[in-house]
Amino acid sequence: MSFAADLVSALERAIAGQPVPRVRALHLPPPEAAASKNGEFCALELDDGALGISYVLLGDTLAQLASGHGAQQLAGMDALTLARAFAAPPGAGAEAGIQRTLGFAAANALSRTVMERMGFAPPRAGDSIGGIDPQPGDHLGMVGLFSPLLKQVTAAGARLTVVELNPEYVGHYDAYRVTLDAAALEDCNKVLSTSTILLNHTVDDILAHCRRADRIVLIGPSAGCLPDPLFMRGVTVVGGSWITDRQGFIDALRRGESWSAFAYKFALTAGDWPGLPSGR
Repeated sequence: MSFAADLVSALERAIAGQPVPRVRALHLPPPEAAASKNGEFCALELDDGALGISYVLLGDTLAQLASGHGAQQLAGMDALTLARAFAAPPGAGAEAGIQRTLGFAAANALSRTVMERMGFAPPRAGDSIGGIDPQPGDHLGMVGLFSPLLKQVTAAGARLTVVELNPEYVGHYDAYRVTLDAAALEDCNKVLSTSTILLNHTVDDILAHCRRADRIVLIGPSAGCLPDPLFMRGVTVVGGSWITDRQGFIDALRRGESWSAFAYKFALTAGDWPGLPSGR
């Protein structure tokens, strides 16, 4: 099955026999924040207080959601039903993108619900790149151009190949190259990827090219889902944002301001994760 189908299946098992939260509200950044990193994510709030983050700048998703398209009847909706939209067969057009975004946010919110019920909170990250520890002689693959991290990686003497979707970035630069071909990852012994590959359903294709990597780190604010399907696929570290102040986070997001004071970055390995309780 696909990652999305496996995630929804894991949520169904984890929630089985327990109350299913309902959607309380969808929180969006203001349109004027879309040009900054403070305007890249939405948060879906459940009636148990859980929040699920999803990227909103694929296509015109943010504009569509801000206009109310696809979000009119969210309040009171069964969160698991909404999460299932994330694993629906891929479609085309704005409607499909909206449902996928909302479904992913619901899956992340339900994952938070499950972790809270388990009494689990992920450990804080020690750095901003999931402990990937670039070394001389490493060939590091980067999925998505993490511009602030380029110097950190290349200064260590590692060879760097970036896989991007945007053809405008393609080319050879002083210390790295950018390509559209995910097969370039097959020569990498370490891979650092943006969590956007979860939302756009490219995660299975990307990871298929990472079989030779002994360290695969997936990071981003929206990497808040149950990690089991990712660990099963060879991901070694999942790094996301763990919200510690729900209202502070919501208020900052809606104002288009930084919400870093209301969440911490975590880095979760298979050794840190107890797994879902047996029988689920």
